[in-house]
Amino acid sequence: MAQSTSQNPALARNRVGLVDLVKGAVGMAPDALSMAQHAPGLVFRSPDAKKTIGHIFQKLAHKHPDRPFVRFEGETLTYGEANRRVNRYAAVLAGRGVVTGDVVGILAENSATDLLVVLATLKLGAVAGMLNYNQHGHVIDHSMTLLDAKVLVRDPRCTDAWETMSPEQHPEHVFDFAELDAAAAGKPGTDPAATAALPASTTAFYIFTSGTTGLPKASVMSHNRWLANYSGIGGLAVRLRPSDTMYVPLPLYHNNALSVSLGAVLAGGACIAIARKFSASRFWDDVIANRATAFCYIGELCRYLLAQPEKPTDRQHAVRVCAGNGMRPEIWDEFSERFGIDRIVEFYGASELNLAFVNAFNVKRTAGFCPLPFKVVDYEADGSPKRDAQGRLRSVRKGEPGLLIAEISERVPLDGYTDDTETEKKVIRDAFKDGDAYFNSGDLVRQQGFFHIAFVDRLGDTFRWKGENVATTEVEAALGTFDAIEQAVVYGVEVPGCDGRAGMAALTLREGVTLDAAALAAHLYAELPGYAVPLFLRMVQKIEATTTFKNRKVELRDESYTDVAGDEVLVLRGRADGYVPFYDEYPAEVAAAKAPR
Repeated sequence: MAQSTSQNPALARNRVGLVDLVKGAVGMAPDALSMAQHAPGLVFRSPDAKKTIGHIFQKLAHKHPDRPFVRFEGETLTYGEANRRVNRYAAVLAGRGVVTGDVVGILAENSATDLLVVLATLKLGAVAGMLNYNQHGHVIDHSMTLLDAKVLVRDPRCTDAWETMSPEQHPEHVFDFAELDAAAAGKPGTDPAATAALPASTTAFYIFTSGTTGLPKASVMSHNRWLANYSGIGGLAVRLRPSDTMYVPLPLYHNNALSVSLGAVLAGGACIAIARKFSASRFWDDVIANRATAFCYIGELCRYLLAQPEKPTDRQHAVRVCAGNGMRPEIWDEFSERFGIDRIVEFYGASELNLAFVNAFNVKRTAGFCPLPFKVVDYEADGSPKRDAQGRLRSVRKGEPGLLIAEISERVPLDGYTDDTETEKKVIRDAFKDGDAYFNSGDLVRQQGFFHIAFVDRLGDTFRWKGENVATTEVEAALGTFDAIEQAVVYGVEVPGCDGRAGMAALTLREGVTLDAAALAAHLYAELPGYAVPLFLRMVQKIEATTTFKNRKVELRDESYTDVAGDEVLVLRGRADGYVPFYDEYPAEVAAAKAPR
């Protein structure tokens, strides 16, 4: 979930000083009591403690049954009402044999039902397998194989993912929402006996992230690691109060919504207002209708809101804090001032990373601080850590871009992926001394002082676009199955005014073949999630396939769509128009969300 907060280094804050921290501490004073309750949970979390997401929610429901918990499309459920429905759903799952450690696959757009099914799964000690409804065909099949779910609960609106899933991937028990509600009718609303006895070490979620093989990997989120978000980001940084409502327009299959936002809501005993999908034009109207005082974001969401015409609702809301990742330095002040947001709680993290940074001190243009052990080290052009003559890593100086790595220890364990082999690929061993171990984030950051960082860029064979990680190998595989294409290399390129990197592919064609650009676009939309379809195609005579191939990919990325030495470049207009020749206005249209359509 890491995203660019510093594509223009000149605009990023270079240093965080003591004065910044003192100012931030003064601003924390009104919330000092609640912060004191959460502070120990950030550093001292026992995996054996009987503290889980479901148990926290359950205790709040018993203590404040009439307090609003979830709002969705005009309906509000209190904590008590939600808990009883969650318990009835849990009874249905238990009746189908779901026990601690089993997986319940959840394929759904955002809704109150989606969230309640997640909580029902967690209260049984089972794992919520959060499927991305943008996946389809062999990709959704691969994800289902990784989950090995005992039950699948599906939203009937997710027709594309469901209808392209192979029947052999269907678990024995499948419920759509209506079938689940029918099965839950008459079930007891009492709490499952298992909930209070579950240790924090229990696995909570499988969150899908891009894989180096081109297919998704399922990253593991334990309750214990979720509790770090609950205490650190929710309790110490966002600091919601019981009267607050957090508006969540981001998909619940991502940690930004499921861990950070839900964690902040439960830490404050507050209310969560769920939007089915993000809409820039309706955003503030929806915020006002839901009486929201906070919301979660990714950087692109903020850029889309700024691109909207100014209107009275820009300031007619009650929002005082927003939390998310990817707020670019160059829009930070403009966003805060135009919409009257007092605090921007930027954070940095990833689904598989064993630590997170958060802007608890309300410092501008920073991804925040982390008290847990990390290093920022020198790196190779392909994104791997650079070792010296003695085989050790070297930390870069403060202010210099470097590769972020996080120490792995008993105090800060690594949940990793469901596939141990994939996890080991991201572990750096004997980095500074024999026997040590660090997790490779794959991200460039810059140290700002006092344990703060600024995000710089994403390295390796993955880039981020539309708030999603895109694996270049997955896109290359889809291009490779189109008959006219002989070879493809995919990489991410910066587009002015955009967050992350847009997909670009360098292509060679089979001899004597002419590219049907419209057919290629249709093929890619059928094979890939929409966010993964490349925006730019560069037609080249040949692509190096030597041992220096990775370096060539770096060169192609640096050349982008502007320095192409006369090569033809095509751009994606959208599903209807497909690929057309590059035109000068296209990058600005992408930045303004006018293309692709």
